Amino acid sequence: MLDVDPYDALQKLRPVGSFTVTSTDFVDGGPLARPQWSHAAGGVDRSPQLSWSGFPERTRGFAVTCLDVDAPSGSGWWHWAVLNLPLEATSLEAGAGAPGGPPLPEGAMVLANEDGVRGFGGAAPPRGTGEHRYVFVVHALDVPSLELDPASTPAVLGLRCFAHSLARGILTGTVNRD
Repeated sequence: MLDVDPYDALQKLRPVGSFTVTSTDFVDGGPLARPQWSHAAGGVDRSPQLSWSGFPERTRGFAVTCLDVDAPSGSGWWHWAVLNLPLEATSLEAGAGAPGGPPLPEGAMVLANEDGVRGFGGAAPPRGTGEHRYVFVVHALDVPSLELDPASTPAVLGLRCFAHSLARGILTGTVNRD
């Protein structure tokens, strides 16, 4: 496992507040449940249930991202990127936005993950790379929506979130396939 946290680096560049994110599927710092693993690794590519509270009153909207910060790519591996979640959305059900799953709120948009899929791509760290951290971040934004081309990458979303974040709620799950 690498000793790198990109959100610590962002906090040094532009400090923002924090708030609480929880899941009924895993606890912070604990292992992701098998459904959150990739189909190729014995899971079902189901996004976890997430709930958040305690965000700033000035919040106007949210974005949710998931990054494997320990992927052996040199830049991590984006598993999920959802933007334009309305202020009323303070939780997402497991499998939100997936075909046949619970719908995302109206107006929300999902960007393609690193596998080119518009949805959650489950954990599947390469064998021999140790424990990986899957960092789920809910970004509390000062705008109700971000105008992004649907072909944008999660990294572009991250840059926009950096410019508009009032606070971040972070929940980390782990997976080790060694």
